[in-house]
Amino acid sequence: MNKIKIKELIIAILIPLAVGGTAGLLTRNSMEDYQKLNQPSIAPPGIVFPIVWTILFILMGIASYFVYTSSCKYRDLGLKVYAIQLVINFFFNILFFTFQLFFFSFLWTILLLFVNLVMFQLFYKCNKIAGYLLLPYLAWNSFAILLSFLVYTVN
Repeated sequence: MNKIKIKELIIAILIPLAVGGTAGLLTRNSMEDYQKLNQPSIAPPGIVFPIVWTILFILMGIASYFVYTSSCKYRDLGLKVYAIQLVINFFFNILFFTFQLFFFSFLWTILLLFVNLVMFQLFYKCNKIAGYLLLPYLAWNSFAILLSFLVYTVN
């Protein structure tokens, strides 16, 4: 196993945390409006979201580090897809919370899942651990599709 490059690992973790943190800051004033909406029965309490997303962003960052430090032929493509999914993820918050485009957000989460599945395949080919680290994100993304659809239907 290769020696861990601490600086690269920290940067890899900070990138998704910065994306998520920025999206959170931009949408924080919309959270009160969201809390006033009809909530589906499966909606977790609001406090769950920042906790789950922090964990998922850390796992994403670690996974990206493993791919970045690999010599896999899919490395560059995998990291490009990773960057694309971070952008898609970032804009979901704005579409859903700020603009309350619930049906469009539902479709956006399907797009995100598709891109995440491609990312998973590329990361897994480069480093199995990197792929495994993305499984909770894929599960949460799948849950987000259902939750987005249900928020749309009850509002």
